Amino acid sequence: MERKSERELRRPFEESLRLHAFYRGKIETHLKCPVRGYEDFALWYTPGVAEVCRHIEQDPGLSFTYTSRWNTVAVVSDGSRVLGLGNIGPEAALPVMEGKALLFRYLGGVDAVPLCLRVSSPDALVEAVKTLEPSFGGVNLEDIAQPACFSILERLQEELEIPVWHDDQQGTALVVLAGLLGALDVVGKKREDIRVALIGAGASNLRIASLLMKAGVRGENIVLCDTKGILHRDREDLARSNPWKWQFCLVTNGENLKGGKKEAIEGRDVLIALSSPGPGVIEPEWVSRMNRDPVVFACANPVPEIWPWEAKEYGARIVATGRSDFPNQINNSLGFPGLFRGVLSVQARKITDEMCLAAAFALYHFAKRRGLHEEYIIPTMDDWEVYVEEAKAVASVAVEQGLARRPRRPEEVEEEARSLILRARRMVAEGVRNGTIPLPPEGESA
Repeated sequence: MERKSERELRRPFEESLRLHAFYRGKIETHLKCPVRGYEDFALWYTPGVAEVCRHIEQDPGLSFTYTSRWNTVAVVSDGSRVLGLGNIGPEAALPVMEGKALLFRYLGGVDAVPLCLRVSSPDALVEAVKTLEPSFGGVNLEDIAQPACFSILERLQEELEIPVWHDDQQGTALVVLAGLLGALDVVGKKREDIRVALIGAGASNLRIASLLMKAGVRGENIVLCDTKGILHRDREDLARSNPWKWQFCLVTNGENLKGGKKEAIEGRDVLIALSSPGPGVIEPEWVSRMNRDPVVFACANPVPEIWPWEAKEYGARIVATGRSDFPNQINNSLGFPGLFRGVLSVQARKITDEMCLAAAFALYHFAKRRGLHEEYIIPTMDDWEVYVEEAKAVASVAVEQGLARRPRRPEEVEEEARSLILRARRMVAEGVRNGTIPLPPEGESA
């Protein structure tokens, strides 16, 4: 793999700043109904809308029929752990949440509203989200620090009657599993045999460990490592302070291995790092001590824990990162748009691990049909049809689990998903063609 220059690595940051200044935001509200004349206001607003209100008063579930609630998600963050930037606050989190809304719309045909909240506690965030429930068909939690993110997700999943999802947990796990399935195919290894090191024990890697075990990876063959070292059964600090981490001390690391990152990585088939931005977090020499044909996922943003070319030079057969400027991007954008498309199409009440597994396997099978190889272990965001496949798979599981308010046949979900996704893409393309979405002058400074 070719090394990139410092200038090449900096370009996405500089260009992003320029374009954000030009567009002053990435999303805006568009009408989906016609306004043919003055008389239409009496239908879309008063007095005609009062009849719609009366029907919903009698049956609140009709809000999914008569309003855009059925296809609208709240993207909620408190800005306490944004990308690899840390606790930067709700205002600084807004560009990320807007970007999330863009991806929901363009990739999944889902309307999304970014909501960055200034809250003082996990309880306050939970209460704020609960007040939003009547306006939305689902909630996407984003960039919330651990351990608060665990209890917030659990409480909202229990207390709301719409699906609640924490993308840093479930979304990351879904996409990592999909990429790993593809990578294992390429290197010829089986899930039940591999030994896995997870560097970082935050929200993402804890959920990854959980989903890997549900997919057939043996818990005793998984080792997690946090900033204080490997998780093992003698980590009494975690028994007292972090029950979510402590449970993994009990179900992983069958050898009760101790030490740090180096010891965790040695003799493993797979390294999955979601820790601190690099480079230098993972030493290249540690990769050379892994098993034959090692798989390395260095997924910290905005800079991976080890540069891909370094991992390759020291023996990695397959390398994936979270960045789009390298092959094998492990990005949540492959997960949440399609998953929510399926969830919303059947008006599911919850999102379950089985739905996440269905989405991950849909990604894997799509990539397998396209032809897996060392630099294509998972679909890219250009493979738009994969979101239709995910939606269909997820909706089918929701119906099977009895969680769909509106059970539908797979072919109905497929048809709706394809129509909505293509509509979103056509609207953007048409906007660029007719100038309603202007293109910035080349090289204009921010």
